[in-house]
Amino acid sequence: MKRHCLALDLVDDPQLISEYEAYHREVWPEIKKSITDSGITAMEIYRAGNRLFMIMEVNDTFSFQQKGAMDAANPKVQEWEQLMWKYQQALPVAKPREKWIMMDKIFSL
Repeated sequence: MKRHCLALDLVDDPQLISEYEAYHREVWPEIKKSITDSGITAMEIYRAGNRLFMIMEVNDTFSFQQKGAMDAANPKVQEWEQLMWKYQQALPVAKPREKWIMMDKIFSL
């Protein structure tokens, strides 16, 4: 099992953050299916202020390229992603339209 850690910021507005969290308490079933169909076996998102931290555990079939292609071909995922941009803002180091940024592991015990 491989683990990936990613970061993203939310728009720093308490009302928008509250709405974002509400969506994530009831993630659409099609989104959950797209996640598991891609080879992601576990996913958690944590928040500190307006910074998000995602931990993904993936199986051997997972690739970011394949997940991106699957998402691009899925209208419901595209609808979700468009909706989430209302709440999300890219990290300062992100490329244009880039959301979640892969984090580098700098310590392990």
